Amino acid sequence: MDRRQQMTAEIGARTGIDEPMIERLVRNFYAKVRADALLGPVFEARIHDWEPHLQRMCRFWSSVALMSGRYHGNPMSMHLSLPVDAAHFDRWLSLFEDTARETCPSEAAALFVERARRIAESLELGIAGRHGVLLGKGERFHQPNLAEQKGEIR
Repeated sequence: MDRRQQMTAEIGARTGIDEPMIERLVRNFYAKVRADALLGPVFEARIHDWEPHLQRMCRFWSSVALMSGRYHGNPMSMHLSLPVDAAHFDRWLSLFEDTARETCPSEAAALFVERARRIAESLELGIAGRHGVLLGKGERFHQPNLAEQKGEIR
């Protein structure tokens, strides 16, 4: 068994995470995203064939949670042009955390949630930077034009 396989096996043994659990989590989460008033339109405008996206997200979360190396891509570049800000990341995390806790045993959910929080923070920092905004520790990225588009005032 090579080092990566050993790490994957150890994480799986400790948390109970396996590929079927990841698939359930991903599919349940994206069903919520698609139905969500804030996130649904962002995804629907860009994803026309959901099955390849869901399979890619299963590979991504396998790599993130199990260190499997199944995902090969650049998540940051895929997200930089999205019309999203702190409100979107908060909603994404809320849906993800709820789904992880509903779908997974507590130790697995905790690992998924911890990784999701780091991913969201990294993506938000990257998107803010693309807009010329350097966020300090604890600062959030807000795009006033997005609030106007949603009919909100911030």
